[in-house]
Amino acid sequence: MSLAVPRSAPDAPPPPLSDDARRVVADALERLAELPGALLPILHAIQDGLGHVPPAAVPLIAEALNLSRAEVHGVISFYHHFRTVAPGRHVLRLCRAEACQAMGARALEARLLERTGVDFHGTTADGALTIEPVYCLGNCACAPSLMLDDEVHGRVDADALDALLDEVRR
Repeated sequence: MSLAVPRSAPDAPPPPLSDDARRVVADALERLAELPGALLPILHAIQDGLGHVPPAAVPLIAEALNLSRAEVHGVISFYHHFRTVAPGRHVLRLCRAEACQAMGARALEARLLERTGVDFHGTTADGALTIEPVYCLGNCACAPSLMLDDEVHGRVDADALDALLDEVRR
């Protein structure tokens, strides 16, 4: 009787970078690779330029910084800010910190997830909206808060949330 565990097929390699994505990655590496602690600034620059850090960029970053691919992947997967797939056309970040929770963010969260049909880190089927949790927007006095794209909204109630969702769906 064999006790060998069947091996699964290796994961397919990530899709190659487009020419535009390759330029964004190369530019970030060229500008930032010599900084002390360059990995985070490079990842931010790539995500700012592309909306995400494509898996195919990991070997390029690792080689430029003399790191292993695992080290680069570990940083990307550790920080919730970084994503490896392109987000929707809009990104809504709902604050889940204590002040916002005390002022009704949990009810907003339930409404948001029900209305969109996706969970945190998910994107609606139409590609309009990606939903992400955030653990403080610095807007505690106006809780509950959310950020839609780069705009912070405070004292958000169900009606305000519905209006924002209707706006991004247009």
